Amino acid sequence: MKHTEGNIENIFIRGDVIMKRYTMICVLLSLLGGIIAPGAIAADKKGTQLYADLLAAYVHDGVVDYQGFAADESKLDAYLDFLASRDPDQMPGNEKFAFYINAYNAWTIKLILTKYPDLTSIKDLGSFFSSPWKKKICRINGRMLSLDEIEHDILRPEFQDPRVHFAINCASKSCPKLISEPYEADILDSQLDAVTKEFINNPERNYLSGTTLYVSKIFKWFKEDFTNGVLAFFLAHASGELKRSLLANADTITIKYLDYDWSLNNE
Repeated sequence: MKHTEGNIENIFIRGDVIMKRYTMICVLLSLLGGIIAPGAIAADKKGTQLYADLLAAYVHDGVVDYQGFAADESKLDAYLDFLASRDPDQMPGNEKFAFYINAYNAWTIKLILTKYPDLTSIKDLGSFFSSPWKKKICRINGRMLSLDEIEHDILRPEFQDPRVHFAINCASKSCPKLISEPYEADILDSQLDAVTKEFINNPERNYLSGTTLYVSKIFKWFKEDFTNGVLAFFLAHASGELKRSLLANADTITIKYLDYDWSLNNE
């Protein structure tokens, strides 16, 4: 075939378009490979499964078997190493939210094990001058964080979801219960709803007597997180007789705060 000058130009243009498309396809495949790399997915599942196995074995209805965790501490350490290797800042919203809840709870267990069984409360790990929640023990993505930093610098301000207070566990009897499974991004909303409803409707944690609503001190310490007020939060999450009574007496209810039991949540 005879190539004119115009034909040659068209050939170069078509070749340039093909090369650009090829380059775009390569870039997309590379990005997709980074997102769904089988090795990364397998590592994530393996890390999460470590924690899932521990919780299923040693947490039952909020009671924590610290002796069991101590006997299986190498598995807990492996999970904490997994957390340390992750970069939560690269995670989408709910994945990052679940990551930090799990990190808080797992590192709290590890903190208890540093002195277990020679303690009766997490407060035994602090002193008049220092708080156990200010210890820089949490290894995450090359940083050392305290439990306080995870809660007050990340979880509360970044996600602004008061239900988080019923997901993180302070290893104490008056705390919301530690659940027997990890928090996971794809079911996080339903998990947060479940633990919030369980806490709100548990008469050992909160109860209505006449027109006085006795509530956990969590609602006093973090009052600013319950932006519509404590009563409104209870009305949103209460059920059964508690909700009916709250609705019937909403205009006259007063709120009082219960003492907090810092005893270890191991029985």
